[in-house]
Amino acid sequence: MTSHKTGTHAQWLAGRLELLEAEKELTKRGDELSRRRQELPWVRVDKEYRFETDQGSASLADLFAGRSQLLIYHFMFGPDYTAGCPSCSAIADGFNGSVPHLAGHDVTLCAVSRAPLAKIQAYRQRMGWSFPWASSYGSDFNFDFGVAHTREEWEAGAAPYNFTEQDLRPASGEEGSYDAFSQSIVGTDWQTYRREGPGMSAFVLDNGVVYHTYSTYGRGLDILWGMYQWLDRAPLGRNETGTWLRRHDEYDSPAPSVG
Repeated sequence: MTSHKTGTHAQWLAGRLELLEAEKELTKRGDELSRRRQELPWVRVDKEYRFETDQGSASLADLFAGRSQLLIYHFMFGPDYTAGCPSCSAIADGFNGSVPHLAGHDVTLCAVSRAPLAKIQAYRQRMGWSFPWASSYGSDFNFDFGVAHTREEWEAGAAPYNFTEQDLRPASGEEGSYDAFSQSIVGTDWQTYRREGPGMSAFVLDNGVVYHTYSTYGRGLDILWGMYQWLDRAPLGRNETGTWLRRHDEYDSPAPSVG
């Protein structure tokens, strides 16, 4: 017998109509936030960054691929990882289908990671992806845009992330469990894993000049995670219990029932 509240269709409809008003208000609020994002001042990017791509060495301007707007997903894949982060991988599963639509709106979508290009290419082939993905290995790009942290920042417990400073070190006595977790998903210790972080940044190319227009991190990426948008509307929600952090080729088939 279910422990969840049950009721009649009339009761469900009354609750659904009340929820609909809240959903409409959230949609309107989202429209307003989008407008405010687009009104942020543009910041000129004067520093020269170099990337390795399938086409060879590239500048930040080259990543636009002839378009005026560039969206970069900061994919957690450090030089010492054995595979890309599972969470970032779940987000990236939605990129292939978005690339041509964004291109039709004068926007290029590109992932960037600090892993060497050969590692990126091998992992992208494993995942069955084709979207553009550049390596920033040896560049300051990830550090400058708040998704990679130096050893000194780590040891000070002051890693700059999501517009604040965070202590990403495990509590005393918990190092072993954190290391075991990171070893299981990317083949490194916890420090090596969490000195990388996820995020996305937006840029515009105007009269030959690149400007940074927006960045978001942490829960700000939830909206890009297509799987979460579906799960948030499923009866049990995100259901993040047990070993749920997996790449798409690591699930049992069929998935076990939780009922």
